[in-house]
Amino acid sequence: MLLMKLRKTLKHAGDPVKAPVMQAYMKSAMPYHGVSAPQLRKICKTTFADLQFASRPDWQAQVLELWRNARFREERYAALYLAGHKRAQLFQTISTMKVYEELIVTGAWWDYVDHVASHRVGQILRNDPAPMRRKMLSWSKSNNLWKRRTAILCQLRFKTETDLDLLYACIEPSIGSQEFFLRKAIGWALRQYAWTDSAEIKRYVGLNGARLSGLSCREALKNID
Repeated sequence: MLLMKLRKTLKHAGDPVKAPVMQAYMKSAMPYHGVSAPQLRKICKTTFADLQFASRPDWQAQVLELWRNARFREERYAALYLAGHKRAQLFQTISTMKVYEELIVTGAWWDYVDHVASHRVGQILRNDPAPMRRKMLSWSKSNNLWKRRTAILCQLRFKTETDLDLLYACIEPSIGSQEFFLRKAIGWALRQYAWTDSAEIKRYVGLNGARLSGLSCREALKNID
């Protein structure tokens, strides 16, 4: 019922002219309704306003119902919005990582993965630092590139609270990778921390410049004079 209600609202708000343009830009096999990000946030806020979660499994089931049965990309974006619902804050612990692992592995594209990494996985790293640190170190060596990317990007919002040892350790297994999405993630993570400590990022890039890709180096130093 929740998905049907959401789909009906998104279809009514969608722009059939914009929809194929959005699909082409994202290189998505899944079609779009043609709903802009601000519109989608407003629709999600209204649609989910009265939702109550009896338990963690109840919340997880509702998130996964939207995700698994989505036929349009905005419906999966709505599942991500529901995952971060204010009434689900107490559920953001390492016990929830199986859900986020499914979203990451089955989503397998940067728009989904980057949101989950920086907003959801990052929050769980704050809440359960010791076990999550071990999990991110494990993910950094995964055969799945999106789990590797998540490990690299999960501290994007941490600023002065960034665990540099963890960041560098998660970068290390991918530092010589030829994969664009890993090279880009490394550069992005370093660039983000450069806003907090540019000297440290200069030092790291200087020390590892021969091993880092040109893309990673350019991204890392992009905003440093």
